[in-house]
Amino acid sequence: MSPILPGIHHVTAITADAQTNIDFYCGVLGLRLVKLTVNFDDPSSYHLYYGDELGRPGTIMTFFAWPGAHRGIVGPPQVTATALAVPAGALAFWADRLKNLNPTSADRFGEKAIRFTDPDGLTLEIVATTNPGGQPWTRGPIAAEHAIHGFHGVTLSEEGYEATAAVLTELMGFKYDSTDGSRFRYRATGGSGFASIVDLICTPDAPHGGMGAGSVHHVAFRTPDDAQQAQWRSKIVQARLNVSPVMDRNYFHSIYYREPGGVLFEIATDSPGFAVDEPADQLGSKLMLPEQYEAARAQIEQIVPKIKLPSVHPVA
Repeated sequence: MSPILPGIHHVTAITADAQTNIDFYCGVLGLRLVKLTVNFDDPSSYHLYYGDELGRPGTIMTFFAWPGAHRGIVGPPQVTATALAVPAGALAFWADRLKNLNPTSADRFGEKAIRFTDPDGLTLEIVATTNPGGQPWTRGPIAAEHAIHGFHGVTLSEEGYEATAAVLTELMGFKYDSTDGSRFRYRATGGSGFASIVDLICTPDAPHGGMGAGSVHHVAFRTPDDAQQAQWRSKIVQARLNVSPVMDRNYFHSIYYREPGGVLFEIATDSPGFAVDEPADQLGSKLMLPEQYEAARAQIEQIVPKIKLPSVHPVA
């Protein structure tokens, strides 16, 4: 049986200020902070996870919080826009809510969108769609009829798109959808269509991007379990792409590789999920550490910045 890849699992970006990031993604966009932990490779810094009630795959926006990080440079090869899905009819609400950010209007293959940046300069889009999928977080500041459901898709800027398109279609099982100028759309075929879109933009003359605050570090695609992830790893090796060993991230297992254009891809398992180390109703309410760092909790808590966690609205 061939392994499946239903779409996006999470997107990981970089922020220079954890508190500002929490205030924006929870207080302005209305997502739930589902996990407050540390970067597994740099335990002196936070790793923040946002999503729906349980942080289901397809809803998870994550940030490496590196205080004082320099501003990144947007350009190929990078994920240069992350699109979030809301119900059809909700766009006017968001245009008004985000008016201080000077959002601009966009059309994404017949679907209306607004485009804006977060406090670090990360480019986001909110797309109104008839099939937003997912289950939005409703105990934050945004009512269900307007709430973000999860990802709509991501945009990758590349110097040339053909080699990346071949990896998407011939290796990862995406299907070509349509073209609009230099934008080429592909969809994952292993799921319901939720969080399934990858747009490639061919920008051969654009200045190269550089990592820093306001840039995307990597995009992760989902697969159901360890067995299917192992099949994906074998397929990537057979495609002669360098791929990491399986890495245990507590809440999912991960493998990493770079597509030919240079963007870092991850394939992450759906399980075990964010409730593996704290009750579902308490997700994001305290600092959770991986087992290997628990003995250093006192030192870590002294190093990481003090933050105020978002409030959770009571059940009506």
